[in-house]
Amino acid sequence: MSGADTAAVVPAESGEARSRGLTALLTTAMAFSMLQLFLLGALGPRLVDRLGVSETVLGLTTTVGFGTAAVLSPVGGRIVDRVGPRRSLVALLVLSAVALGLIGAAPGPGLLLAAVAVGGLPQALANPATNKAILASVPAPRRGAVTGTKQSGVQLGAFAAGLPLALAAGAIGWRGAVWVAAGAALLAAVWAWRALPAEAAAPGEGASGGAPRGATAGTKQPAAPTLTKQPGAASLVASVGRPGPVPWLAAFSLFLGAGIASVNTYLALFGARRLDMGPTVAGALVAVLGVAGIAGRVGWSRAATPGRAPWLPGLLAGGAVVAALLLAASDRVDPLVWVAAVTVGVFAVSGNAVSMVLVMQRSAPGRAGQDSALVAAGFFAGFAVGPPLFGLLAERGRYGGGWLLVAAEFAVAGAVALVWAVRDGRARRDGGPR
Repeated sequence: MSGADTAAVVPAESGEARSRGLTALLTTAMAFSMLQLFLLGALGPRLVDRLGVSETVLGLTTTVGFGTAAVLSPVGGRIVDRVGPRRSLVALLVLSAVALGLIGAAPGPGLLLAAVAVGGLPQALANPATNKAILASVPAPRRGAVTGTKQSGVQLGAFAAGLPLALAAGAIGWRGAVWVAAGAALLAAVWAWRALPAEAAAPGEGASGGAPRGATAGTKQPAAPTLTKQPGAASLVASVGRPGPVPWLAAFSLFLGAGIASVNTYLALFGARRLDMGPTVAGALVAVLGVAGIAGRVGWSRAATPGRAPWLPGLLAGGAVVAALLLAASDRVDPLVWVAAVTVGVFAVSGNAVSMVLVMQRSAPGRAGQDSALVAAGFFAGFAVGPPLFGLLAERGRYGGGWLLVAAEFAVAGAVALVWAVRDGRARRDGGPR
């Protein structure tokens, strides 16, 4: 091989290594952004027994955390568009560590709810920051695959909460397990600070959503007017009536999130209370869901080509309905709960990853952070609403009715997705806005 050939190969190999490192970092950030949700679900039997947390309060922890995330997501998107992905990811991981540390120190339900509210801040930053980093550093043909992989980080968090951290809780107590997670989040923050460049710009997009890197001072357009021209809520309202994906995906995500959050929060408690599982085995249900979700998010995101992606949310919601019905049936046929956990992971939790692929495919330059945040706000609002409704049924022992409620939420999500897909297909055929 000649010297020129070697010179050509080394940069390519170096670029591939950087791409793998970025993907691993973004996946880790997504895992920590929602780890508290899965920990509270996986440790639910222990929290109910040892901290005096009722089934309703367990649902309220999710409401407080994701209610905070839903309210702050539009603001979080504008922050990410302004300060860039590096600072946003570091802040995300530090705030995750703080929230986890406070959860581990909580003496009762009051401080637990306050700690979970702090955990809503990294959730609000997660999708805008990681999507912005992908647009800044990943070539367009690979963005779908990288997005699916980093979105699978959420389910990696479910696996970590359901297996290694649940096992650690048995050995060092549930507080010790949560503090271990907090320390790991701080290490990840150091990794993000050292690994990401001070500025990262997407092709055609500056670090703050402005001009491309390398633009001259005379040609660079300031980002602020574009980013602050409309507040997030007004932007969402202004989009209604057009076939663009943001308002439709936000509505789809609202109902999808309501169902997923109920499963995440109550699956382990259902296994312990109704299926007579021990706390560790019940926590393993969350781990199984997490592993299936990793595979589902990566696989479906790779399949989300521009022509196919609009139809996938409806398909995935249909599979999620089947999963919820399997959970209802497992109240009588215990082994079905494992099949149901896998099906929830493959279909329900994959819907959010495909939504984010669609956002990046359709967002205008400089809008990726805000559009991601608006869709995420719908998802987080669903997470806030779903578990308390389920908790009212769980306190009365009506888990079967709770799973049927989840099936109905998934069905509405599927209907919203299919209506938009039909409208979008018609608009594309007619040459209208997309």
